[in-house]
Amino acid sequence: MDNNYFVDSDKLSEAALEKKHRLENDPSSRTDHMAYMEGMEQISSDIRERVISEMKGYDYSRYTPADVLRALRHDTCSVEDFKALLSPAAEPFLEQMAERARLETQKHFGNTVYLFTPLYIANYCENYCVYCGFNCYNDIRRMKLSMEQIEHEMKVISESGMEEILILTGESRAQSPVEYIGEACKLARKYFRLVGIEIYPVNTDEYRYLHECGVDYVTVFQETYDSDRYEQLHLMGHKRVFPYRFEAQERALMAGMRGIACSALLGLSDFRRDALASALHVYYLQRKYPHAEISLSCPRLRPIVNNEKINPLDVHEKQLCQVLCAYRIFLPFCGITVSSRESESFRNGIVKIAATKISAGVSTGIGDHESKYTGKENDEAGDEQFEISDGRSLKKMYDDMSGEGLQPVLNDYLYV
Repeated sequence: MDNNYFVDSDKLSEAALEKKHRLENDPSSRTDHMAYMEGMEQISSDIRERVISEMKGYDYSRYTPADVLRALRHDTCSVEDFKALLSPAAEPFLEQMAERARLETQKHFGNTVYLFTPLYIANYCENYCVYCGFNCYNDIRRMKLSMEQIEHEMKVISESGMEEILILTGESRAQSPVEYIGEACKLARKYFRLVGIEIYPVNTDEYRYLHECGVDYVTVFQETYDSDRYEQLHLMGHKRVFPYRFEAQERALMAGMRGIACSALLGLSDFRRDALASALHVYYLQRKYPHAEISLSCPRLRPIVNNEKINPLDVHEKQLCQVLCAYRIFLPFCGITVSSRESESFRNGIVKIAATKISAGVSTGIGDHESKYTGKENDEAGDEQFEISDGRSLKKMYDDMSGEGLQPVLNDYLYV
């Protein structure tokens, strides 16, 4: 992998600009997005084939109101019922879907809502993903935290009362090697009861190492399950390899991780098909690894640095609510996370219906939690990956959830 995408001034070189133009305009200059690169582990699993086959065969226009009502009458939601609930025919029945989802959530989760915060420790990236603020061709302020800086950020976060952290990096092995992430996870264990990671996909032995460093769960966004659209959006880098990314969660489970999370970035492609594929990815993993804690995230596109016009394709709050309710009805035991990409009012409402986990005290920049938490400015912080919508602190989120009659939970796992 050529890493010469940055110069000291963070300005792209002339050669890099030429390569960027070539990648954008000449598909033949791109590598095969279905071919594994050197060093990428291949596992024997039929889950990808099953998920993609179901997604490609999904014609949501054929479902009728009668199909939706039939699905809502069933005690157990089948795959076919789930397809009906994701279809346009279900939109007039959103109120009934929300009530069914609320009952399922209360049955399996009570009135609890789990709180966590993300910590970005580096924003260097070797991929060219056209929708992401961290992509290697975007002219942003890059930063990688030292272990001392990481520990300082963790102290600031833990002093707020937070007990669960999600550690994130840009997708650069050169700048954020597995060993660097592992050391950060060891530090996190000093301050937090639960540690998750959202990093570039790695091999089973590397996930096993990270688990030994203290990682409890792994989150990977497939972004879109439409491989053709995926090829158009991921023009360069290891992330371009569609099957290796798809199999990341299963490799993590094979390595002994307690939990994983799946997601599509709704709005990159046909959101109904991506929602179907995300849920089926979870559905088949649950059956293959019944001991694992498997969850769904439900992000939509957000504006990024140097491109303020990126918006979700046809995914408005009403459609997002439909997807979340359908998820809950189909996967009643599954954790569902709604991030700070969504508005305060939407998140306040959806945790009463379908979501079980939300972020608080969020920053998607590098090294600026202290400024967010205390107001102390940090002019050296790295730029953010995307804009957030709900910037409430942990205390404000905790108070708001309590005021809504919910029970905020910071940790429910004990190590013995």
